[in-house]
Amino acid sequence: MENVGDRFQRETKYFPERMEDRRLDWSAKPELYKSYPGAARVALPAFTPEGLMPLDEALRQRRSVREFLAEPLSLGQVAYLLWASTGIARTEDGYEFRTAPSAGALYPIETYLIANEVETLKGGLYHYAIRNHRLEQLVVDDLHRTVAMAALGQAMCAEAAAVFVWTAIFERAKWKYGQRAYRYVYLDAGHIAENFALAAVSLRLGSCQIGALFDDEVNKILHLDGASESVIYMSAVGVPA
Repeated sequence: MENVGDRFQRETKYFPERMEDRRLDWSAKPELYKSYPGAARVALPAFTPEGLMPLDEALRQRRSVREFLAEPLSLGQVAYLLWASTGIARTEDGYEFRTAPSAGALYPIETYLIANEVETLKGGLYHYAIRNHRLEQLVVDDLHRTVAMAALGQAMCAEAAAVFVWTAIFERAKWKYGQRAYRYVYLDAGHIAENFALAAVSLRLGSCQIGALFDDEVNKILHLDGASESVIYMSAVGVPA
């Protein structure tokens, strides 16, 4: 029997002689921005890193860090990591372009923050409202151990000052690309995670990108159904030990 991964790769190929003539239903295009209207809002401060680091140096210093000091992140550092990974970089001709590329500029990836030790933030779960560059407070709770267990028991998620969680709203990409959209969703998440890793280095922080996780357990933390929106990727970040 053919494995599901092999079948997916085969059945989502493009062929010159078999390209679909997809007619897009613009009235059904999904919203690009998710929000939680009833959530408490947390304003993010303006933040400029001190002593800007050249890209070449950031690339050379980037590594996976799995041990962290028991020191908090500042809200400014969190704000910069959010913006650098997937925030709005510029607006042109009415379109808001972000710091990471996305197939068709459809931006299916959402960002959630699990704050373990962030100055001025209550411990718990937050959603990044990209358009307004602010956090939406979803859950106030100590999630250190819960998120670590959901990440296959990786202790670094409990020790890190914060864990960033990236999810996908699949229909944003499927609206245009059908089943091939899943390829683009994973690529989009990779672009964002690399931005994040380099931004962390530029702040003299350490990060480790995490693909080993129990999908349903992470989705439960985020209160997601795991079908229309599901976890894709995570990253622990903090002051390196």
